[in-house]
Amino acid sequence: MESTFPPPRLFAFALQLRSNSAIRTAFACTTKSRPYSARLGWQRACSSAHAGSFAIRSCIGRLEVPKVATPNRRRPSLRHKENTRAARRLRCDASSASSSAGTLSSEAPNPGQASGLSAFLATVKAVIFYTVSLTIAVPLFVVMLALSPFMAIFDKHRRLAQHFVNDVWARLSTLLFYRVTIEGKEHLPDPKEPAVYVANHQSFLDIFTLFQLGRPFKFVSKTSIFLIPIVGWSMWLTGHIPLKRLDKRSQIACLGRCQDALKQGASVLFFPEGTRGDGRQMGAFKKGAFSVAAKAQVPVIPVTLMGTGAIMPGGKELRMYPGNVHVIIHPRVQPKQADTMMQEARRAIASSLPPGAA
Repeated sequence: MESTFPPPRLFAFALQLRSNSAIRTAFACTTKSRPYSARLGWQRACSSAHAGSFAIRSCIGRLEVPKVATPNRRRPSLRHKENTRAARRLRCDASSASSSAGTLSSEAPNPGQASGLSAFLATVKAVIFYTVSLTIAVPLFVVMLALSPFMAIFDKHRRLAQHFVNDVWARLSTLLFYRVTIEGKEHLPDPKEPAVYVANHQSFLDIFTLFQLGRPFKFVSKTSIFLIPIVGWSMWLTGHIPLKRLDKRSQIACLGRCQDALKQGASVLFFPEGTRGDGRQMGAFKKGAFSVAAKAQVPVIPVTLMGTGAIMPGGKELRMYPGNVHVIIHPRVQPKQADTMMQEARRAIASSLPPGAA
């Protein structure tokens, strides 16, 4: 293939540029009759050469690259054509099915969006609930302030009038948001009889619900709650009992105040779990409430709360979901050993909870 070599004059001129590595490669491929490699080598030499590039491009233009014969291919058989058509139909059916599935999935509600929407609505409902509750509490707090001098003189320990104001506040606050059903009212003691009420603790709404039992009581609450404007001040006027959970002295003082209230004829409410649970399982009971009842020789009234944890879960006080509350009052546990009373009360409360929640 003489035509694949550059003309002698240009070939000699290019010899002078053999210091360039690209030209050396082009020469090697050209002399060995490798047209494809030669053309590639001359192109690289042309792009890298600064002198004589026109002559090198001329050499490249004169290279003749032979055509490579295409190997003969068999004509596809009839069976191969049918298989190909069937495969195409399957691909078309799959693509149409996926497109229809995509349309259906776009029309179906997204669980993430649904949960996000329900959480947003629950937050709005909680804000409305707190606003309504605070709006009701302000004028009632003024009434309690007006009653406080009379309570200090005529009813220093029980403070029945102020407790009645608490009942009105709780009923009006929850009236528009959830319904409370009370079962076992016949087990409630006489309003004048002191007793220790114990209940499972699921939600911030437990106190709102228990105020609707129609019985006056003092309940134990964290000291920080008493610092909340209006609501905490109302608790202080009613005579509820503060507690610092991690302070041993505060715990001893709290139990002493509970015993004094029972001796004066006032009832006391405890959440023996000590804190709000997750709503799925009732926590272990602490012995304090039953020790107070055993020492004061008063009965224990077990109360089961169902539904408050679903409406406002513990730790999520800024969300309020729809639902109703069911309260079950169990027969009283007569005074005896504190451990025995604790076991009987826990067994009674757990008997009304769903399986696995006790």
